Amino acid sequence: MSGYRGLRVLVVEDEPVVAMFLEDILQGLGCETVGPAGRLTEGLALAEHEILGAAILDINLAGERSTPIAAALLRRGIPVAFASGYGAAPEGFERLPLIEKPYREADIDAVLMLLTAT
Repeated sequence: MSGYRGLRVLVVEDEPVVAMFLEDILQGLGCETVGPAGRLTEGLALAEHEILGAAILDINLAGERSTPIAAALLRRGIPVAFASGYGAAPEGFERLPLIEKPYREADIDAVLMLLTAT
């Protein structure tokens, strides 16, 4: 277990198997997961109302972009990383970290270190 004990991480991912895999990784790192949210509206509600320490967002949620969720989180000062197989963060969010799928625990750990260092 790492030093993320109790860090509440919002998981937004529309593929249930990938979401469960990410939850397992986060819990193994000592994080508390919030979600997962598989749709834009669900993710927005969690982003606007939950107490969070960080968020990992799939870019494409069943054809909708997760960028409104990222914008809501950033307005609240919550650090965000995107996870995607597309190879690039969405336009307007290029400065945010990107975890390329398929990812491993080391990738999630590295991005959490980056997100929590700010």
